[in-house]
Amino acid sequence: MCLDIDDTLIDFTAAGRRALAAMLGRSDMWPLWERITDHHVALVVAGEIDYASMHVRRTQCFLGELGVVVDMADAGGFETRRKELLRRSWRLFDDVLPCLDWLRAADVLLAAVTNASGAHQRAKLADLGLARFFDYVAIAGEMGVAKPDPVMFHSVCATLGCEPSEAAHVGDKLRTDALGAHEAGLEGVWLDRHDTGAEVPDGVHVIGGLDELPQLLVSEFARIGVPAQR
Repeated sequence: MCLDIDDTLIDFTAAGRRALAAMLGRSDMWPLWERITDHHVALVVAGEIDYASMHVRRTQCFLGELGVVVDMADAGGFETRRKELLRRSWRLFDDVLPCLDWLRAADVLLAAVTNASGAHQRAKLADLGLARFFDYVAIAGEMGVAKPDPVMFHSVCATLGCEPSEAAHVGDKLRTDALGAHEAGLEGVWLDRHDTGAEVPDGVHVIGGLDELPQLLVSEFARIGVPAQR
């Protein structure tokens, strides 16, 4: 079983919004921050910059879009303060620990699969007591490939010692997580916490919370042997 981290296990968007709003004194800049972040993460995955440089360059670019011209040192200072606020704001969704406890009790192999920075993701997993649940943590920047590329999913399955058809991936992004996994031969599960009612392609499963995942595994996936067990 593969699980995305941000906005699947950890309410990252809410924490990110709070930290950025506290830094800026306004709360309407999150969409711009996300767009600039996505662009810079793509540069990391492509091997053009490393994550440490990306964070500062992303922040410098973001502030520039707001009309605030800063050098790399000032951008780094802004980023350091933002990260400290962010770290104090991380929270798990209420359904996370019961779901992970169930998966562990069922002896399911677990991988956390993320396109975000390895150091920050591992810190989050450790700080929030989640590291103990996972057999493997797959980081896009360390692998040189990112979701929804099938290579990302296939590499995780190879590490877990299972075929893609024996695995499932759950995440909050329909295209990146659920559809990407489905196209790679895994069972793709979209975690639609906000009940958006978006149209979902055939073959992709939808759940409104991780509390629905055990029933899905028991009923829908039993016929194909998902998930893999240790």
